[in-house]
Amino acid sequence: MMEKLAETVRHRRQRAGVRVGRPPQKHAGEVDERILDAAHHVFLERGLVGASVDEIANRANAGKPTIYARFPNKEALFAAVVMRNCAAAVAHVESTLHSGGPIEQHLIAFGEDILQWALAGDTVNLMRVSIAEAGRLSHLASNVHQMARGRGEEGVAKLLAEAAQADALGASPAFAPEHVAETARFFMELIFFPIIRRALFGEDIAALRAEIGPHVARSVKFFLAACRNGGGV
Repeated sequence: MMEKLAETVRHRRQRAGVRVGRPPQKHAGEVDERILDAAHHVFLERGLVGASVDEIANRANAGKPTIYARFPNKEALFAAVVMRNCAAAVAHVESTLHSGGPIEQHLIAFGEDILQWALAGDTVNLMRVSIAEAGRLSHLASNVHQMARGRGEEGVAKLLAEAAQADALGASPAFAPEHVAETARFFMELIFFPIIRRALFGEDIAALRAEIGPHVARSVKFFLAACRNGGGV
């Protein structure tokens, strides 16, 4: 009896033009983006504690079961928002930088671009939301930080290796496959994090953006000197 009823429902849906089965992959991807866009805005407005899946679902025009089918809880959804932001940063830099020219010029352009991108967008605000949860959900803040940092350093390592190939510095042990990940961490500590930490503590964003050029130029010179003298090994 139940099988016959289900079959009748399927026939009626087919006659009405209603799709049966899973949605196409493209449609599923669009739903994912809507959910992440909505979650991004809600987390920035409410924080993780104040955000609700109900509000995210309403803004995304998606049902709560649809969200929970993709993300087991609110914390996982927040982690996905942060990781999407990191992936966008890496994609942005890869699309705007070109190989060729002196490595110093190449790295200065990269450092300036990634910092300007970070300060112009929501990177700092997302980091603040994560830090705000460090006392209540230390595992979440720590895991999100480690994942985001790892994704960023992975992209930086790739770009450093590519830039070094066109320069004699590419023969330095710092750019050997077994050391380039550590070299990327060194680069991020010198170039990226000093400015971002100051932004996290509330320094004026416009003033920080004006400092990016001189800061990156000095830091890249120091970085390259360290690499030439065995730094990062």
